[in-house]
Amino acid sequence: MTRLNGKTAVITGGATGIGLAAAKHFVAEGAFVFIYGRRQDALDAAVANLGPNARAVKGSISDEADLDRLYASVKAERGTLDIVFANAGAGSPLPLGQITAEHIDETFDTNVKGTIFTVQKALPLMGPGG
Repeated sequence: MTRLNGKTAVITGGATGIGLAAAKHFVAEGAFVFIYGRRQDALDAAVANLGPNARAVKGSISDEADLDRLYASVKAERGTLDIVFANAGAGSPLPLGQITAEHIDETFDTNVKGTIFTVQKALPLMGPGG
């Protein structure tokens, strides 16, 4: 099938797990996919597996400058964006009594702020129907 033929997608956390499975499916459906993540070795392996309709950008969703670099790459190569799969997230549950302010900040920076900024920063590139 080619339901996504000609579409451009960004998948955060796209080098492993659910994100990589989604990237494989999107490419099989005809999309050009940018996968985004923090580990270069995993990104390189994923792009090798995904083929010529995939690119990797290294960065963290909790870093706004990294997200700006991601979307600059999308704009430079594709011009517009149709799909954002805000998949990246992290968690390290701790028992009550061991939770620190740093732990909470890290969790919220990734899972809340990171997800919001992933989508918000994509909006200027989103075309009609995106």
